[in-house]
Amino acid sequence: MKLNKALISGVVAVSMFSAFTPLVLNQSSSVVSAAKKTKIKYNTASKIEKALNKGQDLSGKTVRFKVTKLVPNSAFGYNIETGKHLNFVSTSHPRVKKGQTVTLKIKKISSMFGSYVITYTNLHKK
Repeated sequence: MKLNKALISGVVAVSMFSAFTPLVLNQSSSVVSAAKKTKIKYNTASKIEKALNKGQDLSGKTVRFKVTKLVPNSAFGYNIETGKHLNFVSTSHPRVKKGQTVTLKIKKISSMFGSYVITYTNLHKK
């Protein structure tokens, strides 16, 4: 009987720990979860813009930046602006505010009139 109680207590403790394990952001700008770790190399608008200006293809990359402006009625749809020439666009409302830090995965990048028009997936707000 004592063994059963100890076994049940152990299972409950492990279950509670795994259920309450939060998403943690560590100091090296990595997103860490119990199941997966994603390194975010481009964690500011200036790093994203610098890489694009060098001709790097960031499609499929996860990036993080601070929202400087939300334009809900742009010609491209909902436009999250950051940096000098970065426009993260979506046809659905991203529900972000100026000053929020967001993490997302770049889907496609195009350049128009000196600005980058970037579609994305997996938007997470901080």
